[in-house]
Amino acid sequence: MMSRRVGLVMATLTLVVSGCAGAGTLSPTAPQATAAPTATAPRASTPPPTAPAAGVVQPTASDTVPAPKVDVVASNLDTPWAIDFSPDGRLFVSERPGRIRIIADGQLQAEPWLTLDVAETGEAGLLGLALDPQFAENRFVYVAYTYRTGDGRLQNRLVRLREDPATGRGAMDRVLLDGVAGSSLHDGGRVKFGPDGKLYWTMGDAQNAQSAQDTASLNGKILRLNPDGTIPPDNPFPNSPVYSYGHRNPQGLAWQPGTGRLYATEHGPSGGAEGCCRDEINWIEPGKNYGWPLVTGDQTRPGLEPPVIQSGNTVTWAPSGAAFVTQGPWAGSLLFAGLRSQTLFRLVLDANDPRHVLSLEPMRVGQFGRLRDVAQGPDGAIYILTSNRDGRGSPAPEDDRVLRLTLMGTRGNS
Repeated sequence: MMSRRVGLVMATLTLVVSGCAGAGTLSPTAPQATAAPTATAPRASTPPPTAPAAGVVQPTASDTVPAPKVDVVASNLDTPWAIDFSPDGRLFVSERPGRIRIIADGQLQAEPWLTLDVAETGEAGLLGLALDPQFAENRFVYVAYTYRTGDGRLQNRLVRLREDPATGRGAMDRVLLDGVAGSSLHDGGRVKFGPDGKLYWTMGDAQNAQSAQDTASLNGKILRLNPDGTIPPDNPFPNSPVYSYGHRNPQGLAWQPGTGRLYATEHGPSGGAEGCCRDEINWIEPGKNYGWPLVTGDQTRPGLEPPVIQSGNTVTWAPSGAAFVTQGPWAGSLLFAGLRSQTLFRLVLDANDPRHVLSLEPMRVGQFGRLRDVAQGPDGAIYILTSNRDGRGSPAPEDDRVLRLTLMGTRGNS
């Protein structure tokens, strides 16, 4: 199999805070060479070329959107993890200590929509959240969280909640999947509905790397369920929710408009025998093995899927939530939030080739710190969650925050 390593020149956008507190603009600066991530075609042992492959577009400042505006929608949250939007205009936000918060008419409501009994330790707690595509009719909300068993073990659970239309508050409806091994690290946690109407849940290896290669284990996997918790008959492994395997700690899911291709963000190793960095963006296909812990980065073995792009041996993205932009000047781009990198990344893919990266552009939002989730709202604006109270950031007094990034040409721009 052929391989190539595509060096990408990345343009950096820095946040310029305006005179109005809580608002700012993202301003492009001249592009500069940085430690480049690696776009990987199929893994192989042949040396990569040093020049970019033919057809790769190098991002430049003129390619960027001039001065997108950043506003603070809500502040003083505690480690928000996921955001979703209801048809009536409300924003639902999960907080890792166990609260589901509501932002309505631009205001963060004082009382939580629901508080769950979770085990918040390390990276564990209340994580992913998704509203049912038919929320207006059924009022269902789906969340994943870590809890502690009676004997002290950490486990992960996926549940369906339901809103009482009379009170506007949530309550437990049913447990969809339970007993998945948990840990203070590597609990995955992203919950998303796909365009096929199925419910997807990313699950980390819970610090047991070998479980990622065991298809009988639910750790180190991307899982796929019907909304009622039953297993779809077209899943790749009979009577199993496992959709793909060989994952270390996947935290973001997004489907490409027009093609329906699923892409996932994944945290690479943090050092030790496995090396460092090598965070990944993967094109997810049913039943495929994505290699952890057998290979990382651009290493190869037969039958293992290579990442579309990875951060290399010295650069850490710590990628989390992801979303494809569906309207405005960034339409078609894949955005993903960076924790340790404190960066919002914009990845442009070739719609005709699922592994062909056209450009990767980091937008540094350093004043806002660690970024956990990103989503495009019904108004066309980009919503971002900070994660500075997660034990690894440097929180400002008003952290954590929900940010709203407005691009020229979107309906939300004013």
